[in-house]
Formats: sequence, C-alpha cells, structure tokens
Amino acid sequence: MAATPSSLGFSMPAEWEPHEATWLCWPKNEETFPPAIIRRVEDAYCKMIGALQQGEKVKLLVDSKEEEQRVEKILQSKGVMGGTVLFFMIKSVDVWMRDYGPTFLSDRKTNKRSAVRWKFNAWGNKYDDLLLDNSTGDAIADSFKGSMEVFRPGIVMEGGSIDVNGQGSLITTEQCLLNKNRNPALSKLKIERYLCDYLGANRIVWLKDGIDGDDTDGHVDDFARFVGKNSVLCAREDDEHESNHAVLKRNEALLSESGFEAIPLPMPTPAIDPAENRRLPASFANFYIANSCVLLPTFNDRNDAKAIEIVQGCFPNREVVPIPCRDLVYGYGGIHCVTQQEPK
Repeated sequence: MAATPSSLGFSMPAEWEPHEATWLCWPKNEETFPPAIIRRVEDAYCKMIGALQQGEKVKLLVDSKEEEQRVEKILQSKGVMGGTVLFFMIKSVDVWMRDYGPTFLSDRKTNKRSAVRWKFNAWGNKYDDLLLDNSTGDAIADSFKGSMEVFRPGIVMEGGSIDVNGQGSLITTEQCLLNKNRNPALSKLKIERYLCDYLGANRIVWLKDGIDGDDTDGHVDDFARFVGKNSVLCAREDDEHESNHAVLKRNEALLSESGFEAIPLPMPTPAIDPAENRRLPASFANFYIANSCVLLPTFNDRNDAKAIEIVQGCFPNREVVPIPCRDLVYGYGGIHCVTQQEPK
C-alpha cells in the first residue's frame, strides 16, 4: 500500500502560516471577463500583486512570452513590478488557481514540502472548455519535479471546497463534496478518509449548502473561513427574506455546535448581473491571507467598511487591503478563488 502524505508527516498548513509564494494566473478569458470589464479585472490583479509582493513571491502563469512581456508592461505602469514576480509559461484557460492548482502541504518537523494534485472536472463538468485546466494543474505540479513530492489520489477535489486551521480541523460542505457530479462512487466515509490521508485532517466538520449564485455547488470559501485555531469568520445575512439567510444561519449554528467561535461577517447587497439577470456569488468571506496583508474583496457596498473592520480585527498584524471585486465576481469567483498559497 502506497504511503499517504499524512503517514509521512505532511499536512495542509493554515493559510496564515508563512508562505514562500502565492500562485496566480493572469486573466484573459473573454467568456469569463468580457472586453468591457477585463481592464478593470487586470487593475484588480495589479493591486493584488502589488500588495502580495511586499511579503512574498508571486508566481504568475502566462500563456506565452508575448503575454509575459505585455503583463510586465502593465505591472510596470502600476509600479508593481520587481524581482518578487516570477513568470511561469504554462498555458491555461481561466484563472481559478485555487481549484485546478495543487494543494500544498508541509512537514513542520523537517520543513519539507509536498503537494496534492487532485483531478479537476470543471465543477461537475459544468464547463467543457474549462476541463482543459486539469492539464494546467498537472503542468504546475510537474514544475516541482525534483524539489518536492507530488501525491495524486485520483479523485476530484477543488481547493475552494475546503478550509483548514492547520491543527487538524477541516470544514467543507455536503453540497459540494457529496455531490454525485464529483466522485459518485465514493461514500461520505471514503471522502473523509481521503481528507485525512491527503490533507492531514483529524476532524471534519460538514456544513450544509453554500451561498446563492455559487456555481461550484457550495464552496466553503465563499462563506466560512478559519481565522484562528478555534475561530471561523462566518457570513451572515440578516435579511430574513433574502435567499442566503436560512442556509447561512444553519451553517453558523453548525460551527458553534462544533465548538468553534463563529464570528459573524456581513454579506454585501445581492449582486445581480442585469444583462443576464443572474445572481453572482459576491461575498466578503472570499478573502486571501498573505504574509503581510489580507486581500479583501469589496463591492462598493454599504457593508464594505464593516467587513474591513471585522477582518482587520482578526488580523491585527496584517494590513487589510481592499480589492474592488465587482468585475472579478462577474466571472463567478473572487480573490480566494484565484490564489493558491505555497508554504515556506
């Protein structure tokens, strides 16, 4: 029987533990970000990279040398270029690094690192064109040949579907991980075994459903995020007539019943794409914890300031950097969805 990461001493660190780098993919898919908004999405990326490079390397995927040169010029024009941005010429279809990229692990005793390369099936085969990003994930994993071991459990999993506290606790949702469009042959018990064996989890808390408008079938990083060993920021919708009210209330109760401090985080006003009358998964919970800052999505919303205050209170030693995300969320994702941390 092959050794698993857990049996070798590896586990997934909490996001606030030290990073070597943050992985990103430069946006270019016009289906996701039409020409009318792509420049504003690029501006958001420049702001993210500028903040990230103050505390860690940024590893940035581009399709070609020509794209690398174009992106360099954009970054330089915003004053955010430097030796901390490393380009990787790896072709991709879209930007959702959290879901198709490897999940990185570490061994605290030896300081060794490894990675888990899950299968990516475009969130239950929803988008045929994005299935190609499974190969992008493979190419990222292959770039580590000789420097770290890559484990391949052979099951479908997305990084946005789980969150960990670095001490063995993991939160996820039944809506996503038990969905038959991912791993129909696996029972809940077998999925738990994979989470324990490949991420070092020893306690799994199953929440119910995700937020309205989320096309990933309930990714937990859109509403519940560890901010400490025993504390979770949990999105709350106070409007009883809003579609997210009941499910978020239930998830918050489950976290409290599991012994965690559930810290309420407001939801922004519902974001609707007027052209197609579709709900977008806007949420302040889709933030990213970097070495020197926390990148927080904002929406020019009445709750922006409150969200900044709450998140800053959880991370007093990091600068909370607001990133305008109305255009990013048009593509059904946010800051956490496009980032992936590589631990030191």
